[in-house]
Formats: sequence, structure tokens, C-alpha cells
Amino acid sequence: MSRDAIKHRLKIGRLHSVTRGVYAVGRPELTDLGKWMAAVLASGEDAALSHRSAAALWGIGSQGAGAFEVTVPSSAGRGRKVAGVRTHRRTGLEHRSFTRCKGIPVTKPVLTLVDIAGLGRHGDETRLGNAEVERAVNEADRLDLVDPEALRAGLERYRGRRGVARLRELLDRRTFRLTDSELERLFLPLAAQAGLPAPVTREHLNGFRVDFFWPDLLLVVETDGLRYHRTPAQQARDRQRDQAHLAAGYTPLRFTHAQVRYEPEQVRSTLRKVAQRLAGS
Repeated sequence: MSRDAIKHRLKIGRLHSVTRGVYAVGRPELTDLGKWMAAVLASGEDAALSHRSAAALWGIGSQGAGAFEVTVPSSAGRGRKVAGVRTHRRTGLEHRSFTRCKGIPVTKPVLTLVDIAGLGRHGDETRLGNAEVERAVNEADRLDLVDPEALRAGLERYRGRRGVARLRELLDRRTFRLTDSELERLFLPLAAQAGLPAPVTREHLNGFRVDFFWPDLLLVVETDGLRYHRTPAQQARDRQRDQAHLAAGYTPLRFTHAQVRYEPEQVRSTLRKVAQRLAGS
């Protein structure tokens, strides 16, 4: 389309200028998808949406009030600056790190998670808290974008990039598993500190082997070694266990191995409150 053709369409309202070289057709208002596509188009042929903007497009995070973010391989050369767009120019990225979502070029989910986990490098970047990063990983799993096992494997491709170590630590904590003896060694003092007597361990109850059992309180505590991506069969089995205990008049309570190891105060507090309620009932 010639310059004169563009000028004519701008004059009659068929086109509306968004930024240099990028136009909206028909009306000036843009949806979020339109704004993201405009940011990518304005940044050059090899640009892709990334970081917070990519997380928002994938549905695992939010855009926030900051600039739209795009990534451009350093091999693409120096591009022009675009108002309202932050350009990340990076080496070592191949085109297989990019894909399309709803027609918009974007970093793939694994790289998107690496990028948002590594935020905070620049003074005007706000570092995401651990809960926000973990929520993004959970959402990526729930939306079938990437499960934790595939994410862990995918991190190898981006070894050394900011955010990889943080994601590995998060995955390690949430798939952490103690041996039976280690679990008892860490859990039993927490129960005692919460005011509970010594439990019966590895008892068979209502057709299931339980980890810890207090007969006087009718309290059952189960511990899960894997928080992420339990299969539907495993989840169904857990529900059956809990339902069987509830139907028999027992109170089932669950903690992850990672909670026992890394969040002892939360475990103590929960045990104390539940035990007090059961003792008073």
C-alpha cells in the first residue's frame, strides 16, 4: 500500500494510527490483544511478546501498568525505540523459543516463566514474589501449557539465564519428598509442640494405611510427597481416602512433605487449632 493510499485511508477514517507503521482498521479503540499485536509489529519482524505481557497473553499472569514487553534476538540488529514498549534484546535465543498465541508472536510458556521469575534486574522492574511465580507455574499446569516435569526439563535449554535457578528451587520445594523415617523425625516434634500426644504411625484405618493417627481425637494426618501435577487417579484415590475417614467419623488433615520441611510454623499452628477444636467437641 503506497503512502498516498495510507494517507487517504487515514483521512477518511478507514485507518487509525497506533504507532509508526502500525494502524488499526475501522476504529481506533484496541483490545488488549490489539495492543499486544501492535507492540510486536512496531518492534520489528523478529519480535515476540515476552515477560509480563506474554504471561498475560498465556493467562498465567497480568500485564500490570508498565510498558508492553517484547523480545528481539540480538541477531535482528538495532531496531527503533517504540513509545510504551520495552524491548529485551537477547543473545542465544532461537526461533524455537517463540510461537504464536491467538495469532500474536510470543515466547513459549517455559521461556515466559523463566522471564517473569527473573524480573527485577532493572531498577524499574518489580520483582514478583514467590507466591506470584508459583501461581504462574500452577496456572501453566492447569491450562496444559507445560507441566512441572516438562518445565524442569525445559529449563536445561535456558541454563544460566536469570530466573532459571529460582524456578528450579521452587520446583524442588514443591516436589520435595522425605523418606518415612525423615518425615517422622521432622513431623513428630511439630505435633508435640502443638500439644498433641505421640500418634500411632502407619496404621491401617478404613481400608487405607495412614501416616499419623490420634485415636482419642479421631484425627488422621496424611502427608503428600508431590504437590504438582498429581494424576487424576491419584487425586481420586486421595478423595476416597478422605471421604472414607469422614464417613467413619474421623477428621482427615493433609500436609505436603515440603510444608513439614520448610513451613513448620504453619503445620504447628494448624495442628494446634484442629486439636483444640476436636478436644472441645
